[in-house]
Amino acid sequence: MGLEPLSLWLIGIYALAVFFGGAYLGRFSGSFSGNSLDPGTVPTKSHGPGPGGGGQQPQQELTPAERGKKVFMANCAVRHQASGLGSQNQGYPPLAGSEITNGGSRRAAMIVMKGLQGPITVKGQQFGSAVMQPWESLCDQKVADALTYERQEWGNRGSPVTKEQIAALRKELANHPASFTGPDLEAVPTDANLPGGEEGAAPPKPGEQAKPGAPPQGSVPPATPGAQPPKP
Repeated sequence: MGLEPLSLWLIGIYALAVFFGGAYLGRFSGSFSGNSLDPGTVPTKSHGPGPGGGGQQPQQELTPAERGKKVFMANCAVRHQASGLGSQNQGYPPLAGSEITNGGSRRAAMIVMKGLQGPITVKGQQFGSAVMQPWESLCDQKVADALTYERQEWGNRGSPVTKEQIAALRKELANHPASFTGPDLEAVPTDANLPGGEEGAAPPKPGEQAKPGAPPQGSVPPATPGAQPPKP
């Protein structure tokens, strides 16, 4: 009594449980690292022990465009679609191939920061019911990353946007209460860039006059009379 050998079936079940449990932990434990779930990093395979001999997996930082994709998918994809083609029926213009997205960074950043209402023409088509809520509640880094993604995805060739540029624009627009409209954007040169480092339209040389109706480089047009902020 009590000295009978264990069943081979029971031993086999225990062995399989240990094997699959170890395999699961090896695959999904993230090396038990404190930053293994950090959305800003992606674990890469380790090819040997780290500097301290512990073999810890290095973390690969996401690019601004990769971070921006996450922001875009969470806030903008419902309207502009994951494909960037927008929706003519719902009044949301495309971002793919858009002159606003591919031009200077200023107009696109103005729209993201303060929103847009009313008709707007993109790629030769008018979107009459376009209403976009402002995203100035997002931090400078997220706004910059989202704009960088939009300007470099779907075949677009716009330059990246930095958080310092967004911070400067945020300060500039602090007293601009209303959303922008189509005429507001038309008053800004198509190649106008955010302050802080992109190659944009050069200011007039001494003795030259600025383009008729064009505001000075780096300025923001006043709010259109009667324009109201869109409802969230």
